[in-house]
Amino acid sequence: MSAPAVRSAALVGTTIGPSLRFRASRSCCPECFRPLSARQLYIAPRRLYHESQRRDNAVAAAVSAAKQMFNGAPPPGPLGIDPLRSVAKEMKFMTGNIRQLLGSGHPMLDTVSKYYTQSEGKYVRPMLVLLMSQATSSLPHDARNWSAPSMGDIDQPITPQNILADANPSSPLTSANLENLDASDPSILPSQRRLAEITELIHTASLLHDDVIDHSTSRRGNPSANIEFGNKMAVLAGDFLLGRASVALARLRDPEVTELLATVIANLVEGEFMQLKNTALDEKHPVWSEDTITYYLQKTYLKSASLISKSCRAAALLGGHPSQIVEAAYQYGKNLGLAFQLVDDMLDYTVSGQELGKPAGADLELGLATAPLLFAWKNNKELGTLVGRKFSEEGDVQKARTLVIQSDGLEQTRALAQDYVDKAALAISGFPESDAKAGLIDMCSKVMKRRK
Repeated sequence: MSAPAVRSAALVGTTIGPSLRFRASRSCCPECFRPLSARQLYIAPRRLYHESQRRDNAVAAAVSAAKQMFNGAPPPGPLGIDPLRSVAKEMKFMTGNIRQLLGSGHPMLDTVSKYYTQSEGKYVRPMLVLLMSQATSSLPHDARNWSAPSMGDIDQPITPQNILADANPSSPLTSANLENLDASDPSILPSQRRLAEITELIHTASLLHDDVIDHSTSRRGNPSANIEFGNKMAVLAGDFLLGRASVALARLRDPEVTELLATVIANLVEGEFMQLKNTALDEKHPVWSEDTITYYLQKTYLKSASLISKSCRAAALLGGHPSQIVEAAYQYGKNLGLAFQLVDDMLDYTVSGQELGKPAGADLELGLATAPLLFAWKNNKELGTLVGRKFSEEGDVQKARTLVIQSDGLEQTRALAQDYVDKAALAISGFPESDAKAGLIDMCSKVMKRRK
């Protein structure tokens, strides 16, 4: 692995007997990727540096949606059972619940805000929350005063209804279809189900905003919301989704989880601002350095991995687990999230737009330099000139694409992604064997094989 990749890797988990501990595997901060002092490296094992259209057969549809992004069938679990089926019953009702959460008394807002829920999405993030919830369900609870919240708790407003003045006639913040779930199954708590839905709301809001910023024309094989309804409607719908997510989040009545997911929303914006520049200084004549990769990975964490990592952490917190388990869940999500985006960057060079369900090669067209190009740039200074002018001149995009494909940039990107998925699997190696854990491990290999 290249020096920048080594420098920018994060903490990993190691198993010792029945407990988990953590060691600093690289000399950088796992949150911001900045170099660490000797003292910070010494205290690494003790703490983090930053506190902080559905099918009739609903079960088949849920599993199909989860698998849609991958090539081929997933390998079976330990007993020959597809691990993804361990959460299929939960995912069966998730889209309906999300659409109810999104309901608005304004017909147009209702239509726009639900637009991306009408086509079959991958639902990777909520699926990870549900799998993490199941995988940790048999682990010890923290000694603090903890009790599993009921469904009534998460549906109950904190403020009197007459003050909230929610004009939505369908009462969107009340759960739907829950009578079909087995209330006696303690492996996934009502608050964790709601967390999965909140995670998808935040992600969908980010898609609405990103498609406006990136001038996208398609999403999931259909016209993007900004094309269908215009930029203003798309932005407002995204804002509305974040508002609904915030209300649902507050009703979980867990300050730490609320803080985590609120920082995710801020991280998404910070990452988008960082993406406006290809390097930290945004020079017209940039020179490649290790900081080039560090800056990219910091942006990638904020824009892509933050939601996955912090929602996995929140799932463990809602389960009432001690800090070692909470940290393992976070490390899994962070490393998987970084790998997910690295593979996504590769697909922009290797897969057609028809396969992706969105325009291919869009990053270069937008003037964005992602991991394959940044690695290729190290050994080809000509790419620095193109990066400096953000591929704005005629022929720049095709030239950059050709230079990247001819280089080892794609191979280095894949190697770094593999390094991250290995760390993700290692982080949860101490969890007890279960279909849910097998599903989480299986997700690591699926991320590396995905084509959309």
